Formats: sequence, structure tokens, C-alpha cells
Amino acid sequence: MQNLLETLKKAAEFLARKGLEKPRMEAEHLFAAGLGLKRLDLYLQFERLLNDEEVRRLRDLTVRRGNREPLQHIIGKVEFRDLVLKSDKRALIPRPETEELIDLALALFPEDQAVRVLDLGTGSGAIALALAAERPLWKVDAVDRSADALALARENAAQCALTERVHFAESDWFAAVTDAYDLIVSNPPYLTEAEVAEADPEVREFDPKSALIAPEEGLADLRRILTDAPKFLRAGGWVLCETGIDQHVALADLSAKLGYAESAGLPDMSGRPRFWKARKE
Repeated sequence: MQNLLETLKKAAEFLARKGLEKPRMEAEHLFAAGLGLKRLDLYLQFERLLNDEEVRRLRDLTVRRGNREPLQHIIGKVEFRDLVLKSDKRALIPRPETEELIDLALALFPEDQAVRVLDLGTGSGAIALALAAERPLWKVDAVDRSADALALARENAAQCALTERVHFAESDWFAAVTDAYDLIVSNPPYLTEAEVAEADPEVREFDPKSALIAPEEGLADLRRILTDAPKFLRAGGWVLCETGIDQHVALADLSAKLGYAESAGLPDMSGRPRFWKARKE
């Protein structure tokens, strides 16, 4: 029998050979999930002897990660803002950069204002649920054309005790939308086929392609959102989107042609152009 620390070191070495940037950290997450522990509790049990079944289970998890299956899919969850969400192949894994979109949305309105929000292409429900959790006065609708993604989003709403706060519905962008909103927010597909082909295996092989790739050099869905949003925005309302890094010139031109009162591209914390906002007159 081998102890937990020895097994953990071997797993980290294996993941390092597979090219993972943070092999020890990832191994710790896998072991915590496989043993039903919190990650920090591993440090209190380094001398624990593992039985054959535990070793087999941990080896299987490590091999899956070595094959570049996303860590979030293997352990079945992802942290997003203050929420813990289910994560699997039904929807795009929420990224840390998208957490910044929440801050930008919150900054558009006074904290005590009741805001009507529409989350387009909600996927796992991360954006809609985070906004509802952090602004109790906000009423949030969230749509997606994927029934599988909506099922995951509803599971996440139940897990976060937000079922009564967020309403989910099936819609291909605005196709089934009838209400008017103060904020329309979206993390739509904005990558090209070539960009996805060059992405990490976790993205290229496991994320739903429909959540990643858009025609017209990645701009098709962003253009559709900006074009149709004014019909569903209240006066002074905002549309706020995550974007590709080379798309802001085109979005500025489109926003001007569509008659938005103001628009601007915004960087993420690394300084890369990542978000676009536009306000209806």
C-alpha cells in the first residue's frame, strides 16, 4: 500500500509530462474529488494509506485529466464568482474572464435600482445566476437554443437556490423574446474555426462548438445581438457582450450605424479588449 502523498506526487508528475501548467494543483483537485474531501484536507492526511480501490479511482481520474478532459468536467463543478455550478459537456465551462463581465454589468446601474435583465445564450446559467445572486432586486430572464444547456442551467439554479429568481426559456437569440429590458447581456460565440483549431484540447475537443464558433470571422452572432437588441431594450438600456480581441473596430462601426447613443470597448484585467457595451438612446 502507498500513502496519499506518494500517490499525489506520482499523479502530479504524470500530469506534468502531459503538459499541464499546474500539475500539482490539478492533482490535488482530482484527489479531493476522488476521496470526497476538501482540497485543504488532503494536507492533513498525507500519511493516509490508500486501499486498492482508492488507488484505482484516483488513477482513472488522473488519466482522464492527462487526456485533457477538462478538470471541471471530471470533478463535475466549477466556481464562478461566489457560486459553485455543475459543469459538464452540455454547456461551455464558465471562464474567469467572464466573471469580469458581471462587474461591468453591476457598474451600469445603482445598487438599489430594480433592473430587468435578459441573458442571451445562457449556457450553464452562470451569468444569469451570478447577477441574480448579487443583486436581489434584479429580475433575470435567460434563454438558450440548446435544451441540454437549459437543463444544466436549471439544475444550477436549483443548486444555488435561485429557481424563483431566474426564469429560463428556449429561444434562438431573440426569437421567443417578448419583453423589454434594462440590460441585455451575453457571452456569445465569437471565435473562428481557425481559432478553435489552435485552442487547447480542453476547448477544442470538449466545449460545444456551437458555443464557440460564429461565422463572419466570429462576428455573426455579435452583429445579430447588437442589431436586434434595441427592439427589446428600454430607453437608456444597455447591451453588454463578451467579444473576441480583434472585433471592436467592427463593433464600433456597427454600433454607430445602428444609432446607439454611446458605445465602447472594454479590456479585461490582462489589458486585452474583451467586452463591448452600447446604450440605447
